[in-house]
Amino acid sequence: MFKDLLSVGGFTLLSRMTGFLRDVMLGAVLGAGWLADAFYIAFRLPNHFRAIFGEGAFNAAYVPSYARVLQTEGPARAKTFSSQIFTLLLISQLGLLTLAWAFTPQLINLLAPGVEADPQKFAAALTMTRITFPYLACITLVTLHAGTLNANRRFAAAAFAPVLLNIVMMAFLGVAFLFPDAGIAAAVGITVSGIAQLALVMVDARRNNILEGVARPRWDADVKQFFTALGPAVIGSAGVQIALFADTIIASLLPTGAISSIYYADRIYQLPIGVIGIAAGTVLLPEMSRRLAANDSDGAFSAQNRTMALTIALSMPFFVAFLMIPDLIMQGVFLRGRFTLEAAQASANVLAAYGIGLLAVVLIASARASFQSLGDTRTPMLVSLAAVGANVVLKLMLYGSLGAVGLATATAIGAWVNLLLLVALALRSGSMRIDPLLAKVLMASGVAGLALALATFFVRDAVLQLANSLPMLRSETALLADGLLGMIVYSVGLMIVLRLLGISPRSLMGRDATGRAKIIP
Repeated sequence: MFKDLLSVGGFTLLSRMTGFLRDVMLGAVLGAGWLADAFYIAFRLPNHFRAIFGEGAFNAAYVPSYARVLQTEGPARAKTFSSQIFTLLLISQLGLLTLAWAFTPQLINLLAPGVEADPQKFAAALTMTRITFPYLACITLVTLHAGTLNANRRFAAAAFAPVLLNIVMMAFLGVAFLFPDAGIAAAVGITVSGIAQLALVMVDARRNNILEGVARPRWDADVKQFFTALGPAVIGSAGVQIALFADTIIASLLPTGAISSIYYADRIYQLPIGVIGIAAGTVLLPEMSRRLAANDSDGAFSAQNRTMALTIALSMPFFVAFLMIPDLIMQGVFLRGRFTLEAAQASANVLAAYGIGLLAVVLIASARASFQSLGDTRTPMLVSLAAVGANVVLKLMLYGSLGAVGLATATAIGAWVNLLLLVALALRSGSMRIDPLLAKVLMASGVAGLALALATFFVRDAVLQLANSLPMLRSETALLADGLLGMIVYSVGLMIVLRLLGISPRSLMGRDATGRAKIIP
């Protein structure tokens, strides 16, 4: 399983790295003004729907259902099942796209009401949203093929697909002079990338003889069970997206630049979430589903504990960095072109607020697998709704005094509410068991993270003084030096504490003969 996790994590890291390059180009070309705000509205709207109906809800209902059919009824029946779902999904996405095109102005007014007050920004957002919305249909179908591939332990193509989004967008930004403006060029690149991603996963599915086709949908027991799980999954996945929708809605009421500040901070924030949290959930859900379908509950719990332990160990340095040096991060990555020092500081404040909830966010997918692997999407739905309720109330309380930082703070608190409720309910129902490995890795990561925070605090001024003496690349040098020092301090500290607690660091990446992590005698 950890070979698959590293494969997904590796390709996701490549996606985030190319995403950084893409966002650096966007920051330099668009800056943080009205054109950037309009583009990021057009980019976020289909992405919100994708996360609700695509990756989040669909995977939660589809992967366990497909894995169960594959395990109990064989590949032929599983392919029939996936083709029926493909057909229904295709029809629904074409209908949604038609409605979105017809009611784009109303959609923007609903989800970003403050934009209408600026006719120039509203017109740009309207045009770009109509260009980007077909991306949703493509990526939702990509999610179906990716779920089928993942359930068959084929992870590479689906994990690589998001890289194409970044590559294609950068290519279109490179020829932006051919378009009315750079925002239009980037919007066209988004939709073209969706087509490219769909082609990639379809070719890989065909190569593995699991490509779905158009089939007449039948309301049989498997399809009925899928939709029974999908409804609560949509509501549950919508919880997080409702919070993000609220960010977009409220930020549109704030001064120009607030939407862009949230976007740039979120791009940095999504690095550990995608590389670690989402990758862990992507691999863990089908793994637990297969093991539970084979009545191997001990193996399923062991896989979950190892995954959560590795997630914590890898995420802790990002958690510390987002709280300690958000300004260095934003300046080192984005400070160039039309992206000013003022814009970098505004985004840094938002990143620090987001960082409070990082550990919770990266663990939510693994905790949610306790229920989803058993076909229970109702419990995560109720938990998500409770969390989003707290989230939205906090946003309304904080945005007036703290602006975009208040929105990010509420998001972070909502993530902790979500995680703690999931873990409490899973432990109570017996669908999660915390073993000594997870507890010890949490302790070791905390100690190593504290050492990293202290090291960063004491060397920060010296690093800045050294970087400022250079003729160029000052921000980049400061970020790189802090990053290298932090990596050394955290890695050494983590290994030392793990050894003192009797755990082999390699046990987080491998298994013994029984499938469990190795603990030093």
